[in-house]
Amino acid sequence: MQTKLKLAVIALCCPMFVFAQTPETEAQKAAQTTDESAFTFTESQLGEDDNVAQEVTILGSNNNAYASNVGYRWSPVRFKYRAFGSRYSEVYINGNPANDAERGEFRYSFIGGLNNQTRTMESALPFEDNSFGMSAMAGSNNYNFRPSSMAAGHRISLAGGNRNYTLRAMYGYNSGLNNKGWAWSVGLTYRWANTETAYVEGTFYNALSYFLGVEKVIGNHNLSFVTWGNPTERGGQAASTDEMYWIANDRYYNPAWGYQNGKKRNSRIIKDFEPTGLFTWDWKIDDKTQLTTSLLGKYTMYSSSRLSYNGGTNPSPDYYSMMPSYNFNVWDPTDAANRTQANLDAWQASYDYLNASKANRQINWDRLYFANQSASAQGAEAMYFQQAYHDDQLAFSLASTIKRQLTQNSKIVGGFVLSANKGMHYQTLEDMLGATYMTNTNTYLVGTVLETDPRAQYDLNTVDPITGKAKEVKVGDRFAYDYNVLVNKAQGWATYSENLGPLHYALSGRLGYKSLQRDGKMRNGLDPENSYGKGRKAEFVDGGFKFGSSLNLGGGHTVSLGIGYEKKAPDARVAFASPQINNDFAHGLKSEDIFSTEIGYQLNTTWVHANINLFYSYMKNVTEYSMYYDDVENSFTYASITGINKRHYGAEAGVNVKVTDNFDVKMLGTISDAEYINDADIVYMRSQDGIYKQDVVLTEGIHEGCTPMTAASVDLSYHAKGWFIDLIGNYYDKIYLYYSPVTRYRSNNIIATDEHGNDILNRYKQAKGHGGFMVDASIGKSIYVGKGSLSINLMLTNILNNRNLVTGGMEQNRQDRKSATDEDMRAYKFRYNPKKFYANGINGMLNITYKF
Repeated sequence: MQTKLKLAVIALCCPMFVFAQTPETEAQKAAQTTDESAFTFTESQLGEDDNVAQEVTILGSNNNAYASNVGYRWSPVRFKYRAFGSRYSEVYINGNPANDAERGEFRYSFIGGLNNQTRTMESALPFEDNSFGMSAMAGSNNYNFRPSSMAAGHRISLAGGNRNYTLRAMYGYNSGLNNKGWAWSVGLTYRWANTETAYVEGTFYNALSYFLGVEKVIGNHNLSFVTWGNPTERGGQAASTDEMYWIANDRYYNPAWGYQNGKKRNSRIIKDFEPTGLFTWDWKIDDKTQLTTSLLGKYTMYSSSRLSYNGGTNPSPDYYSMMPSYNFNVWDPTDAANRTQANLDAWQASYDYLNASKANRQINWDRLYFANQSASAQGAEAMYFQQAYHDDQLAFSLASTIKRQLTQNSKIVGGFVLSANKGMHYQTLEDMLGATYMTNTNTYLVGTVLETDPRAQYDLNTVDPITGKAKEVKVGDRFAYDYNVLVNKAQGWATYSENLGPLHYALSGRLGYKSLQRDGKMRNGLDPENSYGKGRKAEFVDGGFKFGSSLNLGGGHTVSLGIGYEKKAPDARVAFASPQINNDFAHGLKSEDIFSTEIGYQLNTTWVHANINLFYSYMKNVTEYSMYYDDVENSFTYASITGINKRHYGAEAGVNVKVTDNFDVKMLGTISDAEYINDADIVYMRSQDGIYKQDVVLTEGIHEGCTPMTAASVDLSYHAKGWFIDLIGNYYDKIYLYYSPVTRYRSNNIIATDEHGNDILNRYKQAKGHGGFMVDASIGKSIYVGKGSLSINLMLTNILNNRNLVTGGMEQNRQDRKSATDEDMRAYKFRYNPKKFYANGINGMLNITYKF
């Protein structure tokens, strides 16, 4: 049945197409003049690195000088609008919600390579009314993928640069709407880099994107069908510590690759393909009423490989025990136990080894093969192997929206969405690296219990009934975990808006339902009665309202006010306590309560366009989820953190000044914060015993990670006679890294008691990244060539080559104690060694486009 469903969806995404040529509509002409930044996605926006939760939010409201520029301008540092993760923004395509059903986020790689198709977009800020839904608290975008809306003609583009991909070739053709009511669209994009040309050594990129569409007008009805996909294979980058960057003398050192037989091989291979079909029916019922209905179906095939080990040492070349500071405490001069001459000699030996050659700082594939072959000769299982995590999905969503103009000054828009999603999560064996066999055994328990103990079995259903041994795993087989997550949603919404003289206001509301359920495909020995088959269903009713208004004071002055409250159901990604083991939901799982408000001022004259907004949001009962290896307990850990309260607040401003007809100055700036305001509850399970334990995480004072809280930008923009030149200076500050829960367990951080018997807690400071300046530039020229136009554009980023600016990272999920029962502290200090990503140094792309 599953194979048939895959084939049905893929077949749905392969329509025949033909070409036609007609004059351009007004919408198409407008699309041609759209700023390139509105539809060109950078690698950071596309989520090119999945080693940490890189999130960006993109807005494009033309009515706001700040929001219309900020998403693209600050994307190199993965800026989040108002420090909200992307699950708080929403993206629609033809009015159909496109955020991931399990994670709640929109993956921009879903439309990667579709630069020509994403030109036409309707944007709405958090309190703006729109035609496709109640706007999310971080804003909403709706892409128009109807072929008739796209600029007619051919478009050929070639680009080369030194970014994540080295070469890009694009072709697009849109027929426009012909006299017989037909419109066609086709697009093809290819992006490429190998391990020698990619900006980060050891990575590579191989991606093909396609788009096919057809539309037919029949009386008052428009019927369109589009399909797209982007089969991608790429080699990933892993974050590392400053110590390793220093030893390698390279801010872009990548521990994910190594030499095998003298050739570079990446251990983290990401494969991503999401074929999608979208059918849209637009019905103009009368001059005042229009109904739009769309059906979207997609099948996601996503996998990410990793190296793993069983009984050997961690194969990661930057593993902490390989570091010089593992041997000698460089942080604390008073630590006599870890600062002896022997410690110093060991520090020097480690440094000398890592500094001797590049190969010593990378994965030693040949050593892994040798270790496995030696183990096989003794009849032992694989010590090292390459595994892949799979997150596949089959999803359908039906959305319908009706718009009615009630009077000249009032209208109502409303609709509903129904969606069903089956997420398929499993792990496969990708490469045995020279070993001869491996079994589906929980190696975290082996040693504590026998390998034939039922508790050590990942799947009791496949255990040999005679020997009690786990099933042997071969390349391509599923092992360790295999489960589905079922998410069903229903939502209705409506917006009423009215103009009363200089006052415009809109009132929006929505009411929704969500159900979550896990369906296990393996009977795990740690919880045999609650891991196989469908678990109980968690159901939530959510919804909310928003009020937005603006008052025109005359003379170009406008003030605005917005206020809203929402109850947001938890996403499946955080809802389950230990999904790789059993069907349990997180303890104390609740919907989030979200209150948000903003006030704003806008000045709009012939020579200046300015906005300033003050915002505040409060979130209650936020849930987070974390998985990590606890080497103190020698166990993998699943942790649910519930009851988190957060607040986001700050000011943002944007100014566009037209100095002359050809010269503009654009300025953006924000000062904000996003902080946890309480300590949260945590329930965690270790793969060592399958027992839940409770604690408190000291999250009060923690800040949202991996986005600048303070940022500013100045753009000097000159456009004249086909030339366009921009020189942009950016400043970023107050960049926190994602925090580690395990280092902040209350039980591990009680250092004393006061005179009243109250605990004195050691609250570790959250790791931060270095901010700084970045200067970008763009220069281009448009030339008419025959009946077409040729444009040449050179975009340069970080032209001052600032390599100290951190774009993301995380604290390490480890403790400084040597073992669970040993009070001695390691020489290595994890809290001083977070893993980071740094902004690329000077990089650029030359793009040549011919339109005809």
